[in-house]
Amino acid sequence: MSMAVRNANIDFRNVNTIWASVLVETLARLGLKTAIICPGSRSAPLAIAFAQHPQIEAIPVLDERSASFFALGMARAQNLPVAIVCSSGTAGANFFMAVIEAHESCVPLLVLTADRPPELRDCNSGQTIDQQKLYGSYPNWYHEVALPAIDCSLLAYLRQMMIFAWERTQYPTAGAVHLNLPFRDPLAPIEQVAAREFTLPENFFDAVAAPLPSAPAVQIDWPQVDRGVIVAGVAQPANREAYCKAIARLAKHLGYPVLAEGLSPVRNFAALNPYLISTYDLILRQADFASELAPEVVIRVGEMPTSKILRQWILRTQPRQFVIDGGDPSGRNLDPTHG
Repeated sequence: MSMAVRNANIDFRNVNTIWASVLVETLARLGLKTAIICPGSRSAPLAIAFAQHPQIEAIPVLDERSASFFALGMARAQNLPVAIVCSSGTAGANFFMAVIEAHESCVPLLVLTADRPPELRDCNSGQTIDQQKLYGSYPNWYHEVALPAIDCSLLAYLRQMMIFAWERTQYPTAGAVHLNLPFRDPLAPIEQVAAREFTLPENFFDAVAAPLPSAPAVQIDWPQVDRGVIVAGVAQPANREAYCKAIARLAKHLGYPVLAEGLSPVRNFAALNPYLISTYDLILRQADFASELAPEVVIRVGEMPTSKILRQWILRTQPRQFVIDGGDPSGRNLDPTHG
């Protein structure tokens, strides 16, 4: 298990400051250089986090429509996504024209709209409108982010959503991504004891890096990694035998067992692969075995298997994961473990 330490860029004053600064630190490590900030109280945790980060230039612009087109111009100039931040209510509606322009011109734009929490919606609360899919079909992707919490699994989810959002602003086609972010009070950085005592794993941000337009070379000393597994997930390849032969070659080369999902064709070509394990669900239900067999690396081919036991094993052991999927051009997020 990794040690818990205090990252200098994470603001541990309260739940919202931790949540917002993890979001911003993830974006900084992905390569974000500029955030355009519009005024408002509901977006205060985001504005503070962007303003405090030493690697991101936070530029305040009073008018949302002007801010969005300014961000669009900067994204064109930098050839990188630029973040735009606004408060809840009709503020986000002023970004609509720039979102359309980003879609039509293929310009990467990350739109972050703060929102009221669910309990303040549909009850005549001030500054509240329906912000779900506010920009219709124009964004490359939309997601309503969970409410802030100081919980490592939820912060891992937040990290993964920001990585996926960053990728979708650029691939397979550049455009806008809209994230709606609800916040509960306190919006100001008022100190809370529980937040002050919270820590993150030392390696929490280690795997966060800017994605490349094509698959990068895997930088790992494979001969030194004895404890690895290959997970063959749900797949329907056009040439099943060639697909299974490729997995068998990889398994033999690395000496890794192959955990084959029932809906993977790998089981139908068992003779090709002496490392095949089809009973992994039963094995991993034995706590002693599951702990003893914890891998350092998981190479997952295709979608995550349906076995809940396998997912919990990966979540508990936290191996480094490589997800390979060459048959889906839509760019879906294929990591339900948020690793």
